[in-house]
Amino acid sequence: MILKPDYNVDSLFDLNFEELKNIGIKAILFDLDSTLMPSKSGIFPENIKLLLNELKKNFTIAIISNNKNESYIEKVKAQADFTVIGNANKPNCKIMKEYLSSINILPSQTIVIGDRPLTDILSGMLLGAKTALTDSITKETENKLTRLVRKIERLVIRK
Repeated sequence: MILKPDYNVDSLFDLNFEELKNIGIKAILFDLDSTLMPSKSGIFPENIKLLLNELKKNFTIAIISNNKNESYIEKVKAQADFTVIGNANKPNCKIMKEYLSSINILPSQTIVIGDRPLTDILSGMLLGAKTALTDSITKETENKLTRLVRKIERLVIRK
């Protein structure tokens, strides 16, 4: 299987959410760390909070994270007025399927957005959803090893 996200953008803010709505997307499943907040910070940046509040007007949104730290996930849940699920075991898409089933939304009406091809994008593809690969929101401050790993990961995708 070739990993090819439907959208490959530098930033969440480069996605055309109006277009997604027009093609029938009803749910957005976000990754958490490095997609919506700096890794392990537990705090949404203000511009992300504003974006999420706008998106809730037109979409059902949720965070589906591989983070297993229960206290960290609880900290995120305390700031969010939407579903936050940790320990998702992506690229396995079982938890995503269960969540979508619980809200009566089809995978074909969903987009998975994240910063990792081998977890976020692959899980979205296995789910049968649209996918969007975005760069880390902290790309300017990440250490060199993390940036190298990200570059290597992106070698497995097709633009």
